[in-house]
Amino acid sequence: MRHLSTMVVVLLLLAEIQAQTTAHSSATDSEDAVSNQWSYSVAVWGYLVPNDQSYGSPTLTADRKWLHLEARYNYENKETGSLWAGYNWSVGHKLVLEVTPMLGAVFGKTTGIAPGCNVTLTYKRVELSSQCEYVIDLKDKEGNFFYSWNELSYSPTDWFRAGLAAQRTRAYQTPLDVQRGFLVGFSHKKFGFTTYVLNAGWTEPTVILALGFNF
Repeated sequence: MRHLSTMVVVLLLLAEIQAQTTAHSSATDSEDAVSNQWSYSVAVWGYLVPNDQSYGSPTLTADRKWLHLEARYNYENKETGSLWAGYNWSVGHKLVLEVTPMLGAVFGKTTGIAPGCNVTLTYKRVELSSQCEYVIDLKDKEGNFFYSWNELSYSPTDWFRAGLAAQRTRAYQTPLDVQRGFLVGFSHKKFGFTTYVLNAGWTEPTVILALGFNF
């Protein structure tokens, strides 16, 4: 009976160890499956430019682990597309820094190559982001240009944010080399909508309407 009791205890311990190992393996497999999945985003930016032609600028991104892929149109210039590949990197918990250095090929009305970078710094409900690139025009070196889009926003709730924005672009012309203004954004589940008003108080304002979807 003593040997039988010992065998029962050993079998119960082995069963418990096996159950814990299986649960840990399942959790690890589940985490690996999630990390191996692709995530996508689509955004369409509508530019209402005073004394100039209004236009739309779509952007598509795809991310998987460290890999970042991106396609843009009407961003560097009108009737111009660009394809990008980059490396996702992040550090921090409360103060989170995310950096994606990229290299892009620009083609269309403007043709060239462009090193660039996406940077986001987040602390609680405050977010500072910057998207910048330097286009090296292969047709005309006078077309070389530094582009940037910058935002500083605060989100008092999960569905609302407000803040400041600034950009430098050649896609359209205004009296200001660096345009600046404010933003107001709303989100619901996977959708987001943001309105930007630039140059108000300096010159006739440019209004940008951005609609995004994550999946």
